[in-house]
Amino acid sequence: MKLAFSTLGVPGLPVPDVARLATAHGYDGVELRAHPEEPLHPGTGPAERAAAVREFEAAGVSVLAVAGYARVAAAGPDEPVLDELAGLVRLAADLGAPYVRVFPGGGSRPAAEADADAARRLGAVAPLAADAGVHVLLETHDSHRRAQDVVRVLGPVGHHHVGALWDVLHTWLGGEEPAVSFPALAPHLGYVQVKDVASAEDTAPLPLGSGVLPLGACVGALSRSGWNGWLCWEYEKRWHPHAADFPQLAGPGAEYLRGLAAAAPRTT
Repeated sequence: MKLAFSTLGVPGLPVPDVARLATAHGYDGVELRAHPEEPLHPGTGPAERAAAVREFEAAGVSVLAVAGYARVAAAGPDEPVLDELAGLVRLAADLGAPYVRVFPGGGSRPAAEADADAARRLGAVAPLAADAGVHVLLETHDSHRRAQDVVRVLGPVGHHHVGALWDVLHTWLGGEEPAVSFPALAPHLGYVQVKDVASAEDTAPLPLGSGVLPLGACVGALSRSGWNGWLCWEYEKRWHPHAADFPQLAGPGAEYLRGLAAAAPRTT
């Protein structure tokens, strides 16, 4: 399995420093938070995009994904959501990232309405994503935190450039075991976000392995299937500024994930 970290853990860090942090601790790639607070987002110009590509290529670090904030199941007109999705797809293409992360964001809407809007919008952006060589991934999050909720949307889309991102915190918060989440997501799975927390009530980020999330079970489920994709550590420092600084945790976290992968049984 290949390892990445999200720049949510290092808010506002310049691209050269992100690349150096990845190489210093043996990460294969990075997930870039695509928000105006960050160096790279849909409003970033072509010169800055090209410079970032050069930085990451020189460091031997892949840009795994552009983590956007489009909410595809939200109430309201389609056009603003589709414009946001298109901007994220183009950013990912320019950076050489294979994936774009999007949220459901359905809130308390009736599930059928939220699902239908999400499926329609994801279906509409799918041809652009395919042309760009990018996959748009719906994260297990908020209104659709369980695998079964995300799959309910992806089924009607039926396009191989629209898939799923497994955030292990949210499936756990939804009461779903890894042995249930993974088989449901497997046909659609782009990559997996890992993290750790103290409890369902206290979701401030912790060093990997020091909290309650079933990370071993998640990696075990992936390994038994022969899955060899990406694990991305999403350390939510931006939302918890008093949490420990990510750079001091990056090395031990990578070693922890490598240990889980090495210890997990594999299908032969």
